[in-house]
Amino acid sequence: MNKSTFIIKQMDCPSEEQMIRMKIESCQQVKYLDFDIPNRKLEIYHQNNVEEINKALSELKLGEKLQGTEKSEMPLAEDESKQQKILWWVLGINFGFFVIEVTTGWISSSMGLIADSLDMLADSIVYALSLFAVGGAISRKKKVAKFSGYFQMALATLGFIEVLRRFFSNSETPLFQWMIIVSIFALIGNLVSLWLINKAKSKEVHMQASAIFTSNDIIVNGGVILAGTLVYFLGSKWPDLVIGGIVFTFVMRGAIKILKLSK
Repeated sequence: MNKSTFIIKQMDCPSEEQMIRMKIESCQQVKYLDFDIPNRKLEIYHQNNVEEINKALSELKLGEKLQGTEKSEMPLAEDESKQQKILWWVLGINFGFFVIEVTTGWISSSMGLIADSLDMLADSIVYALSLFAVGGAISRKKKVAKFSGYFQMALATLGFIEVLRRFFSNSETPLFQWMIIVSIFALIGNLVSLWLINKAKSKEVHMQASAIFTSNDIIVNGGVILAGTLVYFLGSKWPDLVIGGIVFTFVMRGAIKILKLSK
């Protein structure tokens, strides 16, 4: 068995990991993939030479560089049942708060809450794609990724349009109480998710990636809470529009990455 180590500069979240999986898992010589997202490193255990794998990775244009190939034994995979159970909980928490935040965001006229809800939806999509990545389901997974990416992009676009409309019109000031209270509950939900992920003490990529995503969500929750506080003290809609526009940008970026999964 050969082990080829790649440094992939643009691999910084689960979206790139999924792109790589769908691109090279169809290669019969590939037997095992070991991702290290924080260090942007990928170890591929395979038979035969590495040329076919290197060519497939280069088509993704993620800044890959082959460090070397050596003989090695394939590592034992962790028991995935516990990981999947935790990821189902995290998926449920994210999608649940998507529904809660998009509803309360609409009622309270808060673009920050609506944008945060779409960020939750983006995470839910990535978790779902990871959980459904079984056996020969790559073609089905690509179809789901394509639909999800366009759907998320459409929502982000509508969000940007609404932010601009409110920016150039005399729209009402959002209800800061809703912004703060709902974001605090979302923050608690993400803290629970992070605790569940860390409790697993897993070195598998999906668990590490989930921890990264959830940590980013906590930062976004804090941003919406801060915006709600500024709306209260300033009596202005601008903090809500600013945080909404920033988060919509991240949502659009995530949608583009998801669309790349379907190619």
